[in-house]
Amino acid sequence: MAQSFDMVVIGSGPGGYVCAIRGAQLGLKVACIEREHLGGICLNWGCIPTKALLRSAEVFHLMHRAKEFGLSVEKAGYDLDAVVQRSRGVAKQLAGGVGHLLKKNKVTVIMGEATLTAPGKISVKTDKGTEEVTAKNIVLATGARARDLPGLEADGKRVWSYKHALVPAHMPKKLLVIGSGAIGIEFASFFNTLGADTTVVEVMDRVLPVEDAEISALAKKQFVKQGMKIMEKATVKSLDRKADKVIATIESGGKTEAQEFDTVISAVGIVGNVENLGLEKLGAKIDRTHVVTDEYCRTGVEGLYAIGDVAGAPWLAHKASHEGVMVAELIAGGHPHPIKPNSIPGCTYCNPQVASVGLTEEKAKAAGYQVKVGRFPFIGNGKAIALGEPEGLVKTVFDAKTGELLGAHMVGAEVTELIQGYVVGRTLETTEAELMETVFPHPTLSEMMHEATLSAYGRAIHF
Repeated sequence: MAQSFDMVVIGSGPGGYVCAIRGAQLGLKVACIEREHLGGICLNWGCIPTKALLRSAEVFHLMHRAKEFGLSVEKAGYDLDAVVQRSRGVAKQLAGGVGHLLKKNKVTVIMGEATLTAPGKISVKTDKGTEEVTAKNIVLATGARARDLPGLEADGKRVWSYKHALVPAHMPKKLLVIGSGAIGIEFASFFNTLGADTTVVEVMDRVLPVEDAEISALAKKQFVKQGMKIMEKATVKSLDRKADKVIATIESGGKTEAQEFDTVISAVGIVGNVENLGLEKLGAKIDRTHVVTDEYCRTGVEGLYAIGDVAGAPWLAHKASHEGVMVAELIAGGHPHPIKPNSIPGCTYCNPQVASVGLTEEKAKAAGYQVKVGRFPFIGNGKAIALGEPEGLVKTVFDAKTGELLGAHMVGAEVTELIQGYVVGRTLETTEAELMETVFPHPTLSEMMHEATLSAYGRAIHF
């Protein structure tokens, strides 16, 4: 006999497990189906292990700067296997924590591959056979995977996806990274810091193309200073794979040239995991590998929702989690607010870090706003100088008519932690007046957030 639930969540990533837990907290009988790893890609092969790797690279970078701080380090080196082992250990610890949380909240976990056979009905292939499950509400949280472009497919030997790069078979000596979004530039930053001769190829006109142009330019300046080669408006046309090298044909500025690398990382986007779920049979609409939903993550099929990466951009773990909470509350009879895409922060953990929320200056002007733009450089901040991190910028974009904070953009040390202050401001619908009246502690990097607001109105004190 089929098990019956109020809500079944397919996928246990940061969208799925959070949705399941919130549903259970609200009194729903909940099951979570996972085909591979509790915690999904984020905890096992994404956000968390990459940050562990990048932390090792950051410490290694600081070891080489020891003399600046009056310290001495002899023969600074690294053990790549140990760096990777630490990263995997962090991922394993947190994935285990997800299992504990699901159990604590009395969520039934079913390990297997799910297929929707009819409205409210799911067939799950498990190690023990096929299990039938019924549910009043089904939430798709199946996530996404790396996109493979024809001819650029990862093979795990000399051409890597993000998964291969997390458990590298060798340390690259000469590395090509295709794509300069968050995933590409983070791996470029990691391996470049450890000594790889790194080239980044980006098809758009700048690295980190979703960021504010001014921030992208400043980040690029630092990447180049660190020894990276950045090729913009460039395309990798083909990869000729040999046993110990890859010859990449790169088109740039109307010219085509062949360059030799020993390792290539392909980071050219993601595709949603929509296959073999039975979605077409139920009538769910799929657009370019993503399930089409409304602002409440409803698919248009009664009782069927989609959250997180499988439901489209922005492809961020925290967006998935909030969608999961919203859907659980909706199913439980609540009246949650829909997620506002322009108030979801984005963070990239390269060196220097990049973080943003809301509209870029360019997009704000294109949307018809008259804007006031504030800027404050790290060199004007006492804490930044004390940390030895004087390179960076905090930028604000305000509506000149209403004072609304339209966007905030940062590059520099710890900006992925700073951005949340502006995110809270946007959620509270703050204007420049409230930010100006807020007292920021001294000495902190956060003071730059105050100064960048003052700057937009010609009132900056320290610059």
